[in-house]
Amino acid sequence: MGVVTREEARLIRAQARLSGRRVGFTSGIFDLLHKGHLEYLEWARSQCDLLFVAVNSDSSTSRRKGFTRPIVNHDSRVALIAGLRCVDVAFVFDEDSNRTNISELEPDVYCKAGDYSSASLSSAPLVESYGGEVLIAPFLAGYSTSTIIDKVQGRSSVVALPEPSRSRRPAAFIDRDGTLVELVEYLHEPKKVRLLPHVGEGLQELQKAGFFLVIVTNQPGIGIGYFSKEDFFATNRELLKQLSAFKVTIDKIYVSPYSKSDNTSCRKPNTGLVDRAFTELPIDRENSVFIGDMTGDIQCGKNANIRSILLATGRGGKDGEFSVEPDGEVSSFLDAANLAKTWLKKD
Repeated sequence: MGVVTREEARLIRAQARLSGRRVGFTSGIFDLLHKGHLEYLEWARSQCDLLFVAVNSDSSTSRRKGFTRPIVNHDSRVALIAGLRCVDVAFVFDEDSNRTNISELEPDVYCKAGDYSSASLSSAPLVESYGGEVLIAPFLAGYSTSTIIDKVQGRSSVVALPEPSRSRRPAAFIDRDGTLVELVEYLHEPKKVRLLPHVGEGLQELQKAGFFLVIVTNQPGIGIGYFSKEDFFATNRELLKQLSAFKVTIDKIYVSPYSKSDNTSCRKPNTGLVDRAFTELPIDRENSVFIGDMTGDIQCGKNANIRSILLATGRGGKDGEFSVEPDGEVSSFLDAANLAKTWLKKD
């Protein structure tokens, strides 16, 4: 069957229903195919008689992953996916979610990779409404397209640091400007990077408690041309240098370079970057937390189904962009760290 249009996929699915074959569905970007992709798709195929795979279009990929992606165009990506022995049908789609795909195909089983429960997936009620089943693949750490790209380019919007352990740990998702460092509009000069009081100590506490430390930051100044990606990297280097005095290691730094008008899934409060972290690190979602000074940070935590803490530093939640209640409000980053530790649930 190979590469088809979504309409053709819908007709193939109807024929499969008449013949009583179980249809599975999944989707992805599949920018640079690697072993993790193959093992996941083989697992998905083992759950059904026919596996349908939707591949994100180039524009959809850019909205989710940033303006440097994809590396490979969607015509090539979908052809490669269709060529795998475990894939029966492949097509390209342009939406930012799978709701249209699921509505059109009504697969018997919807397969999803990553650290999710079916209850946390927004598409789960749609699948279950017609009697379908949601299955979550076993987590497979250590494989990432982004890591491959980092190695090839020698740079990325993600600061790659030592490989994480395979055991699940909670993550502290942390805003940068106004949360870790003093709020400076369009911060891009290393000399203006100043840690806020008790940030180093707070990060130390989170690190000792076993949290991954993951910075998630909106930087629209890149997209509108106020400063370059290189300026952003230089600013982060200064931040990491200052944190080294506290023996703190940041596990990942994710950036969205877009403005609100771009309507991209990687810009907070959307969860594109948080979702990416869950695919790249073995994160314990239940014990994770989002810490920030703006309502968009809190809303991002809510959207990602993790607890949130609002800091009185920076804008202190007075930006008024979203009407959302944090799970906790504190005056300093150290207080946030101590609060997050009290929420840890032991096995």
